[in-house]
Amino acid sequence: MTDAGRALTVLMQLTRTLAHERCLETALRAVTDAALDLLPADHTSVRVLDDSEHELLAGARSGAGASQRPVSFQPNVGVAGWVVAHGEVACIDDCAEDSRFLVAPGQGFTIRSILSVPLFVSGKVVGVLSASSARLRAFDEEAETFARLLANCAVTPIDRARLERIAVTDAHTLAFNRHYLLPRLREELERARQTVTVPSVLLMDLDDFKGVNDTHLHQAGDTVLRVFADRVRQAVRRHDVLVRRGGDEFVLILPATGTVAADVVARRICRSMADEPIDVGAAHLTQTVSIGVATWDGHEVAEELEARADQALYDAKGAGKGRVSLAQAKPPIQEEI
Repeated sequence: MTDAGRALTVLMQLTRTLAHERCLETALRAVTDAALDLLPADHTSVRVLDDSEHELLAGARSGAGASQRPVSFQPNVGVAGWVVAHGEVACIDDCAEDSRFLVAPGQGFTIRSILSVPLFVSGKVVGVLSASSARLRAFDEEAETFARLLANCAVTPIDRARLERIAVTDAHTLAFNRHYLLPRLREELERARQTVTVPSVLLMDLDDFKGVNDTHLHQAGDTVLRVFADRVRQAVRRHDVLVRRGGDEFVLILPATGTVAADVVARRICRSMADEPIDVGAAHLTQTVSIGVATWDGHEVAEELEARADQALYDAKGAGKGRVSLAQAKPPIQEEI
C-alpha cells in the first residue's frame, strides 16, 4: 500500500519539476523516477511517440536496467504496442501467461508482472508509462489508480516538450534536424567552458549514397538513412547528440570526449556499417561511411569547430571510402611585432 500523503507529495514535486523542464529526456526521467517511488516496481519506463504513432521519439528508464536504452517500439507488438493500439491500461499479473508480453533481447532483469498506462492528449495516445516487477501480481487497483494519476500529471508538460522535439527532428531518421545543430553545439561549448571538459564533433557522410537512390530508388535510400541513424545510436552514449545536417550528412556531438575516445567511436561506427549489409527489400547493400573528427581547442566558436570537422571529412573522402580522419589543430595566431 502507498501512503496517500506520500503519493500526493511525489505528484506535486513532479508537477513542479515538469513545469520548468524543457528537455524531453530529462522530463521523462523525472516521470520514471516518480513512478518508481510511487509504485511497487523494480523498473519503470516511459516511451513517447512521434506524430505517426509508429516511431519511438524518446524514452527513459529508472530502476533495474536504467542504464540500457529504452526498448524499441512496434505498433501492436508487445505490451506497450498493445496499449497504444487499444488506448487501454494493461495490468498483467503473470507475464508468462499473457501472449502480449515479449522478452526483449538483453533485457537483463526479471519481469513477472507489468502495469502499463497510455498517455493521452486530445484523445490520441502519445506514449506509454510502464512499471514492472520481478514478483507475481505486484500491481493492484490502488497501483493502477496512482499510475493513472501520474500519467495525467505528466502528459501535458511531456506533450509540450514532445512537440518542441518534433519541430527540430528529422522525420526520416528521428535524428535532430539541421536547425538544431549550431544552437546545441554552442550550448555544449559553453557547458565545456564551465566544466573544463572538451567535446568532439564527428561529421559523417555516407559514401556514394547518390548511387543508392539512382539504382534502388528513394525508398531504399530512406531505409539506408534510417538504419545508419539507428546504428549510430546503438554505438554511442544516450546523451550523445545525432543531427542530420542534410542529405546523407550527419553530425554527432560527443560531450566531454577527447580526440582518442572520439576516434574510437568513429571507427566503431565505420565498422558497424561496413560489417553488416542493409536489407533494402530487393537487395542487401554494404554502405560505408566516411568520418571527420574534430575536438574543441578550448577557444574556437561552434562554426570554427564544425569547419575543422568538415575539412577532416574532406580528407577522409580523399583517402578512400569508409575512412576516419582526425582534424588538424588550428595554427596559433601569429602576433605582429
